[in-house]
This record gives sequence, C-alpha cells and structure tokens, in this order.
Amino acid sequence: KTNMALSQLSTRGGGLLQPHHHSSQKGVAATHQAVRVRNVQTAAVADALDKLFPPISSHSHNRGSGPAYTKKVMEEEGQYILQTYARTPIVLSHGSGCKVYDYEGNEYLDFAAGIAVNALGHSDPRWVAAVTEQAQRLMHTSNLYHTAEQVELAKRLVNSSFADRAFFCNTGAEANEAAIKFARKWARVKAGIDPYDSTATAPSELVSFTGSFHGRTMGSLALTYKEQYKTPFLPVMPGAVEAKYNDLESAKKVIQKGKTAAVFVEPVQGEGGITPSTAAFLAGLRQLCDEAGALLVFDEVQCGLGRAGKLWGYELYGGVTPDIMTLAKPLAGGLPIGAVLMKQHVADAMKPGDHGSTFAGNPMVCNAACAVFDIISQPSFLASVEAKGERLRAGLRKISNPHVKEVRGVGLLCGMQLDVPAGPVVNAAREMGVLAITAGSGDVVRLVPPLVVSDAEIDKCVEVLGKAVAQLQ
Repeated sequence: KTNMALSQLSTRGGGLLQPHHHSSQKGVAATHQAVRVRNVQTAAVADALDKLFPPISSHSHNRGSGPAYTKKVMEEEGQYILQTYARTPIVLSHGSGCKVYDYEGNEYLDFAAGIAVNALGHSDPRWVAAVTEQAQRLMHTSNLYHTAEQVELAKRLVNSSFADRAFFCNTGAEANEAAIKFARKWARVKAGIDPYDSTATAPSELVSFTGSFHGRTMGSLALTYKEQYKTPFLPVMPGAVEAKYNDLESAKKVIQKGKTAAVFVEPVQGEGGITPSTAAFLAGLRQLCDEAGALLVFDEVQCGLGRAGKLWGYELYGGVTPDIMTLAKPLAGGLPIGAVLMKQHVADAMKPGDHGSTFAGNPMVCNAACAVFDIISQPSFLASVEAKGERLRAGLRKISNPHVKEVRGVGLLCGMQLDVPAGPVVNAAREMGVLAITAGSGDVVRLVPPLVVSDAEIDKCVEVLGKAVAQLQ
C-alpha cells in the first residue's frame, strides 16, 4: 500500500518536483494551470497517505487525560529532559484565544501568553492559515537563497520604523548577540582600523543597566543584571559595564569616548520588574552616545510590536530613536524568530560572512510574522491595546491590600509590585483559573496577556488577582 501510494504521488503528481521554465505570458499561464492540476492530484494522494499513516496531530488527542496522565507526563519530563526549568505543575493540552486547557479539563485565562509571545492568542485562524499555507509550499531553504517571504517581512519592519535594514535570527538572545557583534565591528570600522586585524584595537565596551535582561547566551548574559544567571558560567564576555537604570549621572560615568562601543537599554524593562524608562533618561542616553561616538541599542524583545500600545516601544518617548533595535517574542505569533533593525551607517560596517544563521528568516516563520504584523500594526488595533492596558491597570489599582505597593506599566505590559514574594499570588491565581508570571526580584506579578484579550477577560483577571492577594498574610 505504501509503495502504491508513493508511486501515485510520483506519476499522478505530474512531475511535481520538476522545475518548469517559460519565458512567455502564455507559458506562465500554462504553468499556473499545471500547478493547480497537480495540487488537486497531490491532495488526493495525500488523503490516501493520511489513511495509511494518520498525522501526528490525530494521535495527540488520544494520548490520555486526567490526573494520572498529568502525573505520567511530569514524571517522564523529570526523567528525560534536562532540569533547567521550575515548571508549573500543570500539563497544557490546547488553547483558543486567550484561554488554555490542561489534560484534566481545567480552563485558564492566559495572562502569561508564553512570556509575552502569543500576541494573537492561541490558534488564531489568520495565523493558522498563514502557517499552514506556507508549510504546504516552502518551509526552509537556509540563507543561501533569496526568499520572497523574508523580503516582505523586512519591508514591513523597515518601513514602519527608524531603520534602514533588517537582519533575522531565531530568538531574542540571538538578536542581542547579533547587535553586540554589529556594534563592535561598527566601532572598529569607525576607528579606521582593519576590522580583521587581531592586533588592532578600538572601542569595545558595552554598557547595560541594573534590572536589565538581554538573554542567557554568553554575550547577552554579560549584559544581563541578575548575578545568579551569570555566576555559574564565569567568566562571561569581557567588556560589559553596568550603570544604574533611569539614572543619567550614573550613565555619564561609564559612557566614555574611546571606550564605549554601544549602550544597550530596554525602553520598558520586562524581566526587571515592568519598569518604564523616563523620557529624560532615554533622551539623555541618546545625547551621551552621540557625544561619545557610540551606538544606542534598544532591546524591544518584550515591549516592541504593539505590547506597549504603540507599534514600537521607543514611540512612547518623543522622537528618541536608536541606531539598533532588537525584536523577537511576539513577531511570529509563537514561532521562533528574532530580528535586528539598524540604521544604514551600522549596516555599512557589515560584510557577507560577518554573521549568519541556518534557520533564520525561513519562509514559514516569515509568512507567519507578516500575518501577525499586518494585524497588530493597524492603528485601531494599537489603540485597543492602549485602552485595554489602561483598563487592566485601573482595575488592579482598585485592589485594596497593604501588600500592593504599586501598579505600573504601558499597554498590555503590566506589573503589580508587592512587598512580599509574588509566587504565592501567582499560584493562588492559577488555582482560580488565571495564569500569570513573576518579574523583578520575584516580588512583581507580571501580566502580559494576548493583545486580543477582551474587557470581560481583563475584569475576570482583576477579580481573581484581588482574591489571590487577599490570601496573603
């Protein structure tokens, strides 16, 4: 049966994999018609193959359910997977919109959204259509070849921002690693030395700030604030210098001409505790970088692409623009992607072979990202994010409890500062059907729901968090 089906795929598909070249308009039309015919024929063969070999997804619904299955999955996770995560004791099975479900039939409002990734929620039909359509056509080519989907995404990102060029990678940490490399080579080129001469020197220091989080790879880790992330892996990348966040006087002491290559800052700190930069701080950093001949890098991995109620987080700050900006989390709606946007003078320092990635910017993830971008970038959508964020913060501020010290944030990047650990509140909220996460020193309840969250879902979250906070002693 298998051989027969594969034979049909070869013969009835009409040479599906054979390239056709037509120079005339008539030839192009004939090619399009042939593709349509072959697609219909191949679909019939695919149906036959599905009957012989049911898709993996059809098996997933028969894996099991209930407490015993949950226990089994968690035990096997402990047996087979490296234990680098302190996972929440639930096993999620599926999601829809702003809700997810576990194998015991429990429903949760997802105000974690995969750590600010699932901007359109779960199983958005527009996103599913973009992924499915592209997966059926072309998924991966590497960057040895041109692909239209990558160009289409780059055009969207460049034309909507300060940038002139885009570089694609796979994660936020990778985006920041790329920005580190771009900044250091730019500094070498600007210094007038041969950048490939290992004996020549140029400004190379990279400044970051208290409370920052730029990733867990060795370069981005050196720019990240929390010592417990770094200490087990010492020595980290040399040349990292730290200043106090939102403190220009502290920044002035370390941003120095002839030493500093770039300054990395999050316009709104996420992992650090949902703390927005002040407008004066970012404007001051821009001036300090210009005076020192250094690049200003905005890490918008968490606050960018609509999360802050603006398309880009820097738009909150009155015209302050960076030289480089890093993106990731929400860009492809849940598929792994990162991007670095830059001005032309940065791009001019880079040459073929200076950096690269096998998987980066593949057609499937870029097509998904285009679909996400086209939805989020609509002015009405961004206005709704801003309004929903105000509703969420207003509701949280009505929670009357001495342990709640502050509610802060922008758009749908919200934090509730406590004077005690936030873990018990997050756990209690989960038991009542709301998923949230922590930030800061573990004393901030971080809320980053899908940007499509409804007013009713926001109100339910506020109600549950009020009850969870009330359980604090």
